[in-house]
Amino acid sequence: MSLEILHPKHWKPARGYANGVAATGRMVFTGGIIGWNADCEFETDDFVGQVAQALRSIVEVLAEAGAKPEHLVRLTWYVTDKGEYLANLKGLGAVYKEVIGRHYPAMALVQVVALVEDRAKVEIEATAVIPQG
Repeated sequence: MSLEILHPKHWKPARGYANGVAATGRMVFTGGIIGWNADCEFETDDFVGQVAQALRSIVEVLAEAGAKPEHLVRLTWYVTDKGEYLANLKGLGAVYKEVIGRHYPAMALVQVVALVEDRAKVEIEATAVIPQG
């Protein structure tokens, strides 16, 4: 794969994300994906449950382009409650590994006042690069 994790040697190791990624190939971008199902219905108001659904939906969108989770180069998370995110790190790690695996792209997390869908607790944008050839 044409993917390189960028991490200065004198920096403390990143845990659960990459500081930077360099990649070449076909680029795939998702819109903001929230934690509802294919029928645009929420099955849970649980934060970890919504994250799991959002990640599964991202994998499905990527598959439409022939991309896999290991092709992810960036995830941007928008959450309505930073405290809820921090209180659920263990559960988030488990669902992340279940859906994405042990691939950690560059990531950012931003707390926002609200998301367009009132029940949404998280929205995630993804960027993937499918290697050429």
